Amino acid sequence: MPNTKHSRLVASTIAVVLGATSLVACGSSDDDKSESQSGPATLTFWTWAPGMDKVVDLWNKGPGKKQQITVEVKKQASGDSLITKILTAHKAKKAPDLVQAEYQALPTLVSNDALADIAAESKEAKTKFADGVWQQTTLGTDAVYAIPQDIGPMMFYYRADLFKKYGLTVPTTWEQFAETARALKKKAPDKALTTFSANDSGLFAGLAQQAGAKWWTTSGDKWQVGIDDAATQKVADFWGGLVKEGAIDNQPMYQPAWNKALNTGKEIAWVSAVWAPGTLTTAAPQTKGKWAMAPLPQWSAGENVTGSWGGSSTAVTTDSPHKAAAAKFAAWLNTDPQAVAALAKESGIYPASTSAQTSDAFAQPPAFFSNQPDFYTKASEIAKTTAPSAWGPNVNVAYTSFNDAFGAAAKNRSDFGAALRTMQDATVADLKKQGFGVAQ
Repeated sequence: MPNTKHSRLVASTIAVVLGATSLVACGSSDDDKSESQSGPATLTFWTWAPGMDKVVDLWNKGPGKKQQITVEVKKQASGDSLITKILTAHKAKKAPDLVQAEYQALPTLVSNDALADIAAESKEAKTKFADGVWQQTTLGTDAVYAIPQDIGPMMFYYRADLFKKYGLTVPTTWEQFAETARALKKKAPDKALTTFSANDSGLFAGLAQQAGAKWWTTSGDKWQVGIDDAATQKVADFWGGLVKEGAIDNQPMYQPAWNKALNTGKEIAWVSAVWAPGTLTTAAPQTKGKWAMAPLPQWSAGENVTGSWGGSSTAVTTDSPHKAAAAKFAAWLNTDPQAVAALAKESGIYPASTSAQTSDAFAQPPAFFSNQPDFYTKASEIAKTTAPSAWGPNVNVAYTSFNDAFGAAAKNRSDFGAALRTMQDATVADLKKQGFGVAQ
């Protein structure tokens, strides 16, 4: 599963003092860059990715040695604790030069003036990424606050053998998806196509993203929250309806009961992301070679768009006295063929770089999907269709509210629309509490 922990900022510890106007404008400029842009530099990199020290070693022995730029890896915990630690360090002007940051955490870091604008140093890197992926690091501005590292384009996974057994067709639209769920229930009442899970908010966010949702936008110098927009309401009503009528299951993912349902064929499909083979390997080991992957169903026939579930980037902090050098390393780490191949091998990531997705590192399918030789070819094509996202400075609050409100709604098979409104209200109230201007 992806790394889906999200920053829970404690107001008494970390002051969020900048609003939407500062979000667009903050970051280093050419005038405030340190004089330490040439000559030897030693950079500190906070990251949680496994094996990153081996990847960085390639830099230190190669291009880093030539440019006299050495990078030291400092392994950190991910999610909440890392973001809190970064902001605490930044408050004391002691943040590291480089940090690994999930995309949805970027607005929080930027609004605290913790990340530098590296647009000038990343012009060449931009061409290496799909527009929807690159947009997540710009926050919709002309600035660039990070270089994309890994992504989680969403896909549809299904038991090919059981689809054949029950005469089911792989759905290409969400309407067909619902029809497939109902058809399976009629043919095998003891089985379910899939489950709606409320214990991983990233899944719902990705589905809303695919539908065109923009949860956070800015209006002048204020934030505008659209978690209950028409696109998300459509997604909530769709899944809530299937749960209420019993066409799909309503149990949470990653629990023993869910693992068993996948392993025994009680559930025969999963809406997930490119990293799903790793999860299935441990959750449903008896089903190896029986699954297949297809693009996510679409809201309208003929459309071709997907959402994103998971992913992170490499950012340069405003505290770094070597911003240009740090930006060079960040670009190398996430675009250089040797570096990205090492990231795939050592850290197990699916790279954001489009060229890397078709490199030799992904020439063979995941072992769990040995029956689908074109797995990564399909994944690369799907990744290019990733819809733009719109994150805000309190994603953590929205996600926590989702887990609570949708968790209860799924368990009780009650109104998902009401749960969505609860999520909207909680997010708006928190922004106001933190001192952000909010447009109604």
